[in-house]
Amino acid sequence: MKLYTDPGNFQTLKLLISAEIGKKTVDIQEVKSEDHVVPYLSSNKLPVLEVYPNKYLFSCNAAGRFLLSQDEDNESAVDQWLDWESACLYPSVFSYLAAYANSNKVDNELAQNVKTLLKHLDNELKGKETIVGDNITIADVALWSTLYPLWKGKFVLKGCDNDFQVVNGWFTSLSDHPAFQKAVSVIFKGDDSVAMKTSLTQQPAPLRHIEDSKKQPVQKQQVQKQTNKQKDDTVSSVPEKVIASPEEVSAATEAWLNGTKLCPTPVKRQHPILPQEGRRNVLITSALPYVNNVPHLGNIIGCVLSADVFSRYCRLKNYNSIYICGTDEYGTATETKAIAEGSTPQQICDKYSAIHRQIYEWFNIDFDYFGRTTTKQQTSIAQDIFWQLQNKGFVLKDSVEQLHCENCDRFLADRFVEGTCPLCTFDDARGDQCDACGKLINAVELINPKCKLCKNPPKVRSSNHLFLDLPKVEPKLQSHLTKVFENGTWTSNAKTITNSWIRDGLKPRCISRDLKWGTPVPLEGYTDKVFYVWFDAPIGYISITANYTDKWEHWWRNPDKVEYYNFLGKDNVPFHSVIFPATLLGTENKWTVVNHMSATEYLNYEDGKFSKSRDTGVFGDQARDTGIPADIYRFYLLYVRPESQDSSFSWDDFLLKNNSELLNNLGNFINRALTFVSNSFDGTIQTMTLIPDDYNLLALVNRELKTYIDNMESARLRDSIRNILSISRLGNQFMQENKPWVLVKGTDAEKLRAGTVVSLAANLACLLSVLLQPYMPQVSATIQGQLNAPPTCNVIYQDFVCHLVPGHKIGKPSPLFQKIEATTIADLKKKFAGQGPASTGKAKGKKASEAGPSVAASPEEVEKLTAQVAAQGNKVRELKTNKAEKSIVDTEVAVLLNLKKKLAAAQGQDSAPSSGGSGKKKGGKKPQPVQEVKQEVTGTASTGNPVEVERLTKAVDEQGQKVRELKTNKAEKSLIDGEVAKLLDLKRQLAIAQGQDPDAAVGGGKKKGKKK
Repeated sequence: MKLYTDPGNFQTLKLLISAEIGKKTVDIQEVKSEDHVVPYLSSNKLPVLEVYPNKYLFSCNAAGRFLLSQDEDNESAVDQWLDWESACLYPSVFSYLAAYANSNKVDNELAQNVKTLLKHLDNELKGKETIVGDNITIADVALWSTLYPLWKGKFVLKGCDNDFQVVNGWFTSLSDHPAFQKAVSVIFKGDDSVAMKTSLTQQPAPLRHIEDSKKQPVQKQQVQKQTNKQKDDTVSSVPEKVIASPEEVSAATEAWLNGTKLCPTPVKRQHPILPQEGRRNVLITSALPYVNNVPHLGNIIGCVLSADVFSRYCRLKNYNSIYICGTDEYGTATETKAIAEGSTPQQICDKYSAIHRQIYEWFNIDFDYFGRTTTKQQTSIAQDIFWQLQNKGFVLKDSVEQLHCENCDRFLADRFVEGTCPLCTFDDARGDQCDACGKLINAVELINPKCKLCKNPPKVRSSNHLFLDLPKVEPKLQSHLTKVFENGTWTSNAKTITNSWIRDGLKPRCISRDLKWGTPVPLEGYTDKVFYVWFDAPIGYISITANYTDKWEHWWRNPDKVEYYNFLGKDNVPFHSVIFPATLLGTENKWTVVNHMSATEYLNYEDGKFSKSRDTGVFGDQARDTGIPADIYRFYLLYVRPESQDSSFSWDDFLLKNNSELLNNLGNFINRALTFVSNSFDGTIQTMTLIPDDYNLLALVNRELKTYIDNMESARLRDSIRNILSISRLGNQFMQENKPWVLVKGTDAEKLRAGTVVSLAANLACLLSVLLQPYMPQVSATIQGQLNAPPTCNVIYQDFVCHLVPGHKIGKPSPLFQKIEATTIADLKKKFAGQGPASTGKAKGKKASEAGPSVAASPEEVEKLTAQVAAQGNKVRELKTNKAEKSIVDTEVAVLLNLKKKLAAAQGQDSAPSSGGSGKKKGGKKPQPVQEVKQEVTGTASTGNPVEVERLTKAVDEQGQKVRELKTNKAEKSLIDGEVAKLLDLKRQLAIAQGQDPDAAVGGGKKKGKKK
C-alpha cells in the first residue's frame, strides 16, 4: 500500500498511527501539496491511501480504520465520534490553523469555536482513558491527530492544557505511545510551521456539517482565500463528489444500455426442489433450535435468520437452493422441561414446536421445509448410520462411571445433574458443559453434584455405553477439513474452535444415554438406552429432508454436485464441524458433508444477557407485541450481527438506526423519487437521456453492487447491509444535486432533465427493492408494489440495469417507515429490563454467584483460590503475550473472572462490587480519596495473608519499574503491552490479597490523564 502525503499535513498522522498499531506496512510517497494524486477527484486532496493500484481511500478516517483493522466493541459509538470529528472538530481546527498561518495571529472568534468543541470533548472524556471502551480505537487516533497542532508547535492554542485538563491528560497519555511518537517524527521534521502552512494553504478546506454551521460564526474572507478560494464551506453540506474511473463508467454505460438482454430472468421454483445438472446446487441448514424453550433475538440471529438471508440471496441469484430446518426434540432438556411442566415429553414437543413455527413465521423466515426430529425417518436414518459405523468398526463399547440417583432410581444423564465445575469452579455447571468456561465435562467430574429433580446427592455407579471412535476416523476428518478450509467459506471462529479440538487430539465420544426420550439404540444389550442428542440431532437435518421428499438422498448422498452451508452459533461449532462430519465419514459411504460454516458470536442484550428467568431481553413471542414490524427487527439484528465478536441489542441504537438509516436515508430517497414521478409525471417513467454525471452514478452504484455480491457470497451478511445503505445515499445525493423540483418548473429542456433524474431514481429504487429482499422481505414487496415492478426484476445481476422502461406506470407511493419516538423506546427498555440482580443473598431462586456479600471462607480455602487465580492469571498473560486466538483468550479470561468472583466471595466480599474504590453503591455517599480508602480497607481486611501481601507489593514495584524503563527506552509496543498486562494482573492479585476490589485497584487509582 502506498500513502501519498505532503510535508506537514497533520491529518496524515491518522494513517501513520493506525498503520503502526495495526502492524500494516505502508510505502510513504511524499508529494507536493498542490499535486493531484487521485485522477477522479476534482481537487488535490491529501493524504491518500492507495490500497492497490488505482484503488484509493481518500477519507482519512476511513483509511485509518482500514489500517487499524480493529474489532470495535462499540462500533456505533466509534462511528458517532468519527462523524463529530470530521463534521465539527476538524473543520473548526482547520479554519483556526489556516487563519493563524495566513495572518500570523490568533483569530479569537475561530479560536472560541474550537474551545466550544473542546469543552464538549472534555466533558465526554471524564473518567475515561480512551474515548470509547478500554482500548485505543480509530476515534482516539482521529481526535488526537486533529488536536495535535493545537497542543504542539507554533500554532498552539494557548490555555488549552489548563482550560481542558481532562482532554490534556488524555492527549498527553496518548502522546507517550510509541505509535503516536513515531508518526509525529515522520510528518514534522524540524520547524513544522513552514510545511504545515504550505499544506494548509494548498489543501481544500473541509466541509462543516450544516447543523454545526448555524452555531458557528462564518469564516472571514481572508480564510476563504487561503483555502483555494472556495465558497464559504461553513454553510455547505454537499460532500466532495466522487468520480468513477473511465473503465468503470464505460462498463456501467454498456450494462445500462444493453444489460436487460444479458440479465437472466428469475427461475420459477417448484417443490420438491432437487439438485439439477448444470446448476449450482446449494443445501442450506441452520442449527436446529431446541424445542423446549422460546428463542430470544440472539437465538434468532444466530441461526435461522442468518440462514434465511443467505437462502433468499441464493434464490435471487438463481442458485438451485434449499433451506432445511426444524425443532430438535429429543434429549434430556426435553425430559427436564416435561417434568417441570408436569407433562409428557411428546406434549412438550408438540406445544413448543408450534410456538417456534409461529415465531419464525412472524419474522418472515422462509424455510423450504421446517420439520421435527421426532419422526419415523429420524429413527430409521439414525439407526442405519449407527449400523454402518458399527459394521465398519467405528463403534467402541465401554463401561462408564455414571451418577445414579437412588431416590429417583435412575441414572442421571448430563442435564439431570448440577454442580461445581472442576475446571473453573463455577457453581452452576451442568453435567455436560460449563457455561462459564465453555468446557465440555463429564457429570462424574462435577464437584458436589446434585440431582436436578430431587436435589439429593447421587452416587457413582457403572453403566455400559457405546462410543464413536473419533481417533480412528480422525485422518478422514482431517483430510476433509483441510480441503473445505481452503476452498470453502468458514468464519474464523469456526476454524479456530474446530482446530482447537483437532489440536488437542480427538477422543472416543459416548453416543448413548440412559434415557427414555430419544432415538432407541438398536444394538442388543443396549436397547434400554437412546442415542446421545449430539449424535442424533445433526442427523435431524437429513431426516427432516427425508420428510420433505423421499428423494432426500439426491441432496445428502451427492457430495460432488451439492454445496452444503451450515449457519449456527459458535457454541454449536464442534458438534457440526467435528462430530457430525466424523459420523458421516466413518460410514465410508458417500455423504454430503459440510463445505461452508458461518458461526456467529453471541448477541447480548443491552449491558447484560438475555434471560427468560429474569425476564430480561426480547424473546421471539414478545417482539410482535411491541408494535414494531418484523422487518425492522430483521434489519437491526442483521445490522449488528455478531460476525467477528460479541455484539449487543441496544434500544437506543435500535431507535437511531431506524430513524437515521431507514427513515431518513432509505425511506426518504425512495419516497421522494416515487412521489415526484407520481405527482409531476402522472406516475409514468419518462424517457431517460443520460449525461456524464448520470453514468458516473451508475458506475458508483455498480461498485457497491459488486461489493454487496462479494459480501453475500462470503456470508458477510452484516457488510452487505452497508452496501444497500450506501446506494441509497448515492440516490439521495443525486436527487439533491439535480433538484428536480426546481427543474420541473423551468424550460422544456429542464423539464425533460427532471424526468430523467426521477426516472433514473425510480430504477435505483427498484434495484434497492431487490437487494433489500433478503433482509426486509415485506418492505421489499411494498416497494415493488409501489413501483408496480415487473417480476423479472427479482434477480441479482452483476450490474445496475434498467427494469422500469419509459412508459411504465408505477403504483401509489407512500412512506415506508415510521419514526420511533424516544418515549416508546424508554417504555420498551423498562418493559424488557427484567428483574436485575438480587440485592441480597436471601433473594428467592438466586444462585450463589448472584447473591450479595457472603461469609468469609477458611484461610485454607482463600489460599487455595488465591493460588488458582494467580496461576490462571499467568496463563491468560502468556496467551495474550503470544498473540493466541481471541476465542481461546476469551475462554481463559472467563475462567479467570469466575475464579476471582469465587475468591471475593471466600473473602466475605461482594462478588460483583461497584466501581467505587470504597465499595459503596452508586447513589450513595461520594467515595473517599483513593489513599484513604486503601488504608481503610487494608486495615480491616482480616482474611489477607501478610506474607502474600508483602510478596505481591514487592512484585508490583519491580514490575512497575520494568514498565517505566521499557517506555523510557521506547521499546516495541507489543513488548510494553505484555509487561503492562502483567503489572495490572499483579495489582489485582495484590488487591485481592489485601481484601480490596481488584477492578477498583486497577481503575480507581492513579489514572492516565491526571492533572500535572
